[in-house]
Amino acid sequence: MDKHLTAPFKKQLLEQRAGLLAQLASLRGGAVGRAEASAEHFGKPEDSRAQVATERELELALDAREMSELVAIDAALKRIEDDVYGQCIDCGVDIPGPRLHAAPEAPRCITCQDAHEHSHGTQASA
Repeated sequence: MDKHLTAPFKKQLLEQRAGLLAQLASLRGGAVGRAEASAEHFGKPEDSRAQVATERELELALDAREMSELVAIDAALKRIEDDVYGQCIDCGVDIPGPRLHAAPEAPRCITCQDAHEHSHGTQASA
């Protein structure tokens, strides 16, 4: 894909990346790490153990999801840098524009993504 065609996708990916980093920082309470944020969020004596465990699992799941999205965005930015953005990483065909507009981090065409999800038992959107 030509550089002038990838520019809007790069801009969108960079904006998504900045948003995710801000969201992660907010979940973690700013610049503190995950352990410190968890201790701060879940150290209230009035909370039941079940409530604390549920809230901790939810926060860690959200954190893992956002980190996974961040990795996908970084990989897409790398594909732009390597001049292979917009090509399926499995079969090499061009990923349709509407798919890239909906999910600019998408590494695969829909056919290969379906096969990937089926073989890995996941339901990823990209």
